[in-house]
Amino acid sequence: MYEMEGLLQPGNVDMLAGSPARPRPGNATTAWHDIAWAKVHRRVRKFQARIAKAVKEGRWRAVRRLQRLLTRSFSAKALAVLRVTENRGRKTPGVDGVIWNTPEAKTDAVSALGKRDYRPQPLRRIYIPKSNGKKRPLSIPVMADRACQALHRLGLEPIAETAADPNSYGFRKERSTADAIEQCYNLLARKCAPSWVLEGDIKGCFDNFDFDWILSHIPMDRRILESWLKAGFIENKTLFPTSAGVPQGGIISPTISNMVLDGMERLLREHFPVTKSKKTKHQVHLVRYADDFIVTADTREVLEYEVKPLLENFLRERGLELSAEKTKITHIREGFDFLGQHIRKYGPQEKLLTKPSRSNQRQFREKIRKLLSQLKTAPQEMVIGKLNPVIRGWANYHCHVVSKRVFGTMDHWIWERLWHWCRRRHPKKNGHWIADRYFVREGTRGWIFQASRRVVKGQIVKRPGDKDRPYPTLCFMADTKINRHIKIKQDANPYDAEWELYFEQRMTRKMKTDLRGKPRTLWFWQEGICPECNERLDLYRSWEVHHVVYRCRGGPDKLDNLVLLHPNCHRQLHSRDTAGRSPAGENLTGSLSRVR
Repeated sequence: MYEMEGLLQPGNVDMLAGSPARPRPGNATTAWHDIAWAKVHRRVRKFQARIAKAVKEGRWRAVRRLQRLLTRSFSAKALAVLRVTENRGRKTPGVDGVIWNTPEAKTDAVSALGKRDYRPQPLRRIYIPKSNGKKRPLSIPVMADRACQALHRLGLEPIAETAADPNSYGFRKERSTADAIEQCYNLLARKCAPSWVLEGDIKGCFDNFDFDWILSHIPMDRRILESWLKAGFIENKTLFPTSAGVPQGGIISPTISNMVLDGMERLLREHFPVTKSKKTKHQVHLVRYADDFIVTADTREVLEYEVKPLLENFLRERGLELSAEKTKITHIREGFDFLGQHIRKYGPQEKLLTKPSRSNQRQFREKIRKLLSQLKTAPQEMVIGKLNPVIRGWANYHCHVVSKRVFGTMDHWIWERLWHWCRRRHPKKNGHWIADRYFVREGTRGWIFQASRRVVKGQIVKRPGDKDRPYPTLCFMADTKINRHIKIKQDANPYDAEWELYFEQRMTRKMKTDLRGKPRTLWFWQEGICPECNERLDLYRSWEVHHVVYRCRGGPDKLDNLVLLHPNCHRQLHSRDTAGRSPAGENLTGSLSRVR
C-alpha cells in the first residue's frame, strides 16, 4: 500500500483520496496511464535483488519477509497486470470469457489483486498437436489467476535463479537453447572428452509432479499454491479435479517445474566429485533444458548402472519417471538429437559437428507445405509475407551451428514447392511465362521470388500504384550468417547486481547481431532504453515505433522523427496527448536529446 506514493505523475494527486492503492472508479480511465512505470520497475527490481542476496546468504526468514512485502506492494501488482495484458495470450480468455483490454479493467484488476478471499477458478482445457502426432493438453487460467501467478512469480524467480543448477537452461531469464547446445559442444568437442551420452526424457513431466513434494519444497504462500494446483479444469462443460502436476499454460508453471527438477546436477556432483586433475569422476556432466537432458560419461556401464538409477530415484521422489521410449544411451560416433540439433563426431580425427537434426528439418518442411496448401489462391505478396517469418525464424535458430549446406538444400527445396505452387495456379501457361511472372534475376542470382513487378522482354514493368515502395521478396536461408554463440557463464544471475554489466554487454552484442534496419539504429541511438519508462528494450519484450510528430500532422517517416517504445508506454503517451494534458512528443524531447 505504501508504494502508491510517488507512482503517479504530477497533476493527479486527487486520485490518492481514500485508499492509496485503490484509485477512484471515476478516474479509472486515467489511472492506468498515469502510473510512473520507471519507478514501478525500479522498486520491483530492488526487492528482487534483496531476495536474491538473502537466498545467497541463506537468510530464509528475510526471504519470506521480502516476498510478503513484494507481493503486497502496488508496484508488483501493477507489473503483474502489465505482464498478462502484454503477452501473446492477452486476448485468450479463460472459462469466464473475460479479458482486460481497457485501462479501466486494468486499473480495477490492480485494485482487486491480492485480496485475502482470493479463490482461483478452474482452467479451460484445450489440446495442441505434438510432433509425434499426439496432443498436448494446455490449460488456460482466467485473467485474474494469471495476474496472481505473475505477482507471486516476481518473488519466486529470484529464489529459483539463485538456487538453480548451473547447467539448467530452460525457462530461465537470459538463457536459451543455444546456451545448452554450446555447453554440449564444450563438453564433447575435445579428444579426451567422454564418449557416451545418456539421452534423458521425463515422461509426462508437467502432468505428474507430486503435490506433496511441491507444497513442502516451493518457498511461497502454501495456501495460494495449493489452491492453484487443485483448481481443476473444465473440458466439454465438465469439471475434472486435478491430483498431480502443474498446468501447462500457467505463468508460474515453468518456474515451479524448474525448481522441482533442480538438484539433479548437484546429486551427480556428490556421487562423481571433481578429482585432483580438475575433472569430474568418470567425466559425468549434465546439461538440462526443461525436462530434456543429457548426461555424459566415459563408459556405458557408468551411465547404465550408476547414473541412471540415481536419476530414477531422484525423479521418483517427485512423482516422475524416465520415458522408456525416449531415454537411451548412445556413443558419440553414432550421434544424438538434442533440442533440434544433431551432435556427432565424424571421421578418424573425431571432429565434433552440430547440425540441424533430420526430424527438425522434416517438421520445417511440413510447416512450409501446410502454409502453401492454405495459400493456394492467395496473392504472391501474402505468400511472401507468411513464408518469410517462418524461414527467418528457422534459419536464426540454427545459425549458431554447422548449417550452411543445410540452408542451401532448404532454399532449393522451397523453390521446388514454390514452382509447383506457381504451375498449379497457371496450368495452361508455359514455364517461361511463369518465370517472368513470379521470379526475377538480380546480379548473378536468378529465380528470386519477388512480387509487385513483372519482367516483359527484359524490361521491368511496375504495377499501377507501386510508386517507389520496396518489392516484397522471399528471403534466402543461405544469406543467414553462421555466428558461433557465446555461452552464458554458469553462475550468472540476472537478479544479482554484480552481473549487471555482464548482461548489458551480452544484450548489446545480441542486438547488434539480431536487429536490422531502422530498429537497430534507433536502439543504439537510445542506448537500448525506452525514454518513457527508462527500462531496457530487449528481444524478450515487444516494442513499437512511435512518431514524435504524428504522420497525420505532417511528421516524416525518418529516423529523426522515430523512437522505440514499449507497447504500454506507447499507449500511455498517446493517451496523454488525447486528453490534452501534454503533447506526445514533448516528454520525449529531453530524453532523446540526451542520447542523440
